[in-house]
Amino acid sequence: MRPAGEVHLALLQAAHAIRAERASTGQGATLLELVHRSQVGYKVARALVPKLSARGQLTKVGERKVPYRNRPVAEYVPTDMVEASTEPVIGAGWVNLGDALQHWKG
Repeated sequence: MRPAGEVHLALLQAAHAIRAERASTGQGATLLELVHRSQVGYKVARALVPKLSARGQLTKVGERKVPYRNRPVAEYVPTDMVEASTEPVIGAGWVNLGDALQHWKG
């Protein structure tokens, strides 16, 4: 696997910095906030943020209403900064199936 490029690293560093600033509120960074903080072009970030999310480096933690858009925008947080929940995640597929089989068997 190739090492992460400068743009990937800039977006991840921006996400870490924004998350550290907003640790008390639990808010993540929107795509536009990541663009401004990382100094990466909007089109490049728009293409790479979904890839970082699919690779498991960024996690979508919610949506927020913003004044510059009619629909809510996604908030992203670096995956290593997401608090681990003790409750099972709904929609996690294999986790819920494993729990169901464990209870069904025993």
